[in-house]
Amino acid sequence: MGKRVAVRSKGLSKNFGQLEAISSVDLEITEGSIHALVGENGAGKSTFLSMISGRLHPTAGDLLIFGNQVHLASPREGRSAGIVGIYQELSIVPEMTALDNVFLGEIPSFMGAVMSSEMAAKYGELAERLNVNIDPRSKAGRLSVADQQILEIMRAVQFDAKIILLDEPTAALAPAERKALFALMRDLRASGHTLVLVSHNLDEVLDIADAVTVFRNGRLISTQPKKSWTKRSLVKAMLGQNVDDLYKRRAAPMSLSSEPEVLRVSNLTVPGAVQDIELVLRRGEILGLGGLVGSGRTTVLRAIAGAERTAQGDMVLMGNKRQWPRTVREARRAGIGIVPEDRKLQGLFLHMKSGQNIVISDLSTCTTSGVLSVRKLKAAASKAGQKFRLDPKRLDHLVGTLSGGNQQKALLSRWWHHRPNILLIDEPTRGIDIGAKAEILASLREMASDGVAIIMVSSELEELVSIADRVSVVSQGQSVGEIDGDDLSVNAILNRAFQVEELHV
Repeated sequence: MGKRVAVRSKGLSKNFGQLEAISSVDLEITEGSIHALVGENGAGKSTFLSMISGRLHPTAGDLLIFGNQVHLASPREGRSAGIVGIYQELSIVPEMTALDNVFLGEIPSFMGAVMSSEMAAKYGELAERLNVNIDPRSKAGRLSVADQQILEIMRAVQFDAKIILLDEPTAALAPAERKALFALMRDLRASGHTLVLVSHNLDEVLDIADAVTVFRNGRLISTQPKKSWTKRSLVKAMLGQNVDDLYKRRAAPMSLSSEPEVLRVSNLTVPGAVQDIELVLRRGEILGLGGLVGSGRTTVLRAIAGAERTAQGDMVLMGNKRQWPRTVREARRAGIGIVPEDRKLQGLFLHMKSGQNIVISDLSTCTTSGVLSVRKLKAAASKAGQKFRLDPKRLDHLVGTLSGGNQQKALLSRWWHHRPNILLIDEPTRGIDIGAKAEILASLREMASDGVAIIMVSSELEELVSIADRVSVVSQGQSVGEIDGDDLSVNAILNRAFQVEELHV
C-alpha cells in the first residue's frame, strides 16, 4: 500500500494587492518524506510555505491535509491540523528555560497548577526519542541557534505535529550543527513525519530531500524525485538559464597596487577574540577575510566598525593616524560603513519600508529647506536600489516582508546611497538564492570599481575567491597569512586556516 498524500494544493494562489506572489500551484507532498522547495528570492516558495502553515490565507485555490480540505486562518489553526512551521525568526523566548520553551502554549497543568514533574518526564522522553542532549534547565537565550531550532522541533513533536515546515534552517549553522540537524530530520522522517524544507543551499537539498520542487516567478516549474536532479539542472530550472560563471575568478585590476591606501590596521586586539591583527586596504580593492567559523573574522570587522568597545590597536585612515573608533556612529562619520552578519536584527528597520531603510543613512539629500521630501526620498532610494538590482516596486513594501535577497539588496543600497570610503561586509549572500548571489557579487565589483574599498567575510570560500583581490586568512584569532594572484584558491585558504602544508578538497 502506497503512502498517503500529506499536503495537496489545487490551484493555490496568493496576491498582495496587484502583486501575484503565487499563481495556481498544484502540488502533492507525500507522507513520511522530506520535500524541498527551491527557487530564487521572490519565486514564491516561502509564500507557499506560509499558506500551508496558516500564516497567510490563499487568494484562490484549495489546500488539503491528509485528504481533508482546510481553511487555515492562523498558525494556531495550522497546529490544530497537525502543521507547525519553523522559520528563520525563531519563536524561542530567551529568558525561559529549554523545558518551558518546548511546552510553550501547552504546559501540563491540573486545576491551574503547573505539573512540573510531568513536564520534566515528557521532556526526557522526547529528548531520548529524538537523540537530543540539551539541559532542560538551560536558559534558551544562551543556547546556540542550532539548539534553539532543535527546541522548536521538539515543541512541534510535542504538539503532535505530523507536518513540519522548515524555512532556511541551516542558514546560521556551522557544518557540525547542520549535520546534527539533518540527522534529526532523517529520524523524524523515519518515524513518519512529513518535512517540507525551503533552502537556498542546493548541495544540502540534494543530500537530504526525497523530492524537490522548483518555483520561478510565483509558478511551479517542476517537481521530481531527488535522483532526477543535479545541481546544474536545479539552477537552470530556477533561473531559466545556466550560471556557470557565478564563481569565475576575476582578474585583479592592473593599477590596484598604485592605488592609495585608505586603511592600515596593526596590532588590532580584542581581548578573548583576536590578537595582533594586521591588514592594509587600498582604494577600489576588495579584501577578503578568510577562515573558519569562529576564527575571529566577524570580530575584526566589528572592531574596525567601532562595534567592539574593548578593541585596541593602531589605525591609519586615509593617510592619517587616528584614535580607534569606539562606536559605530563614530566610524561612520570617519567614512566606514558595515553590513552586519544578521541583517534583520542588526541592519534593517523591519517595520519601515525598504525605500526608507535605504535613505535613512543620509536624509540630508531628501530634504527641502529642512523638510523631508517624499518625492526626493523615492528618487534617492530608487537610484541607490538600481545599483543592487532592487526592483523599484519593492521600495514601498515593508522591508520585513521582503525575501532575504531583497532585504540584503536594500541594506547594501543604503551604503551606496551614503557612499562610505570603506565598506565592511559580513556574509553578504547568506540565505540568498544563487541568482541573487550573482547579482550582489556583480554589484559589489561595480562598487569597488567606483572607488569604494571593501573588506568582506564569507563562509563560502568559492565566493571569496571569485570576488576578492586578496584574502587575509584568520585562524584562532590571529593573522596567519595573505594570498593573492594566481595563488588564491579555496585550497590555499583552507591550508592557511588549518595551518597545514597541503589540503585537498
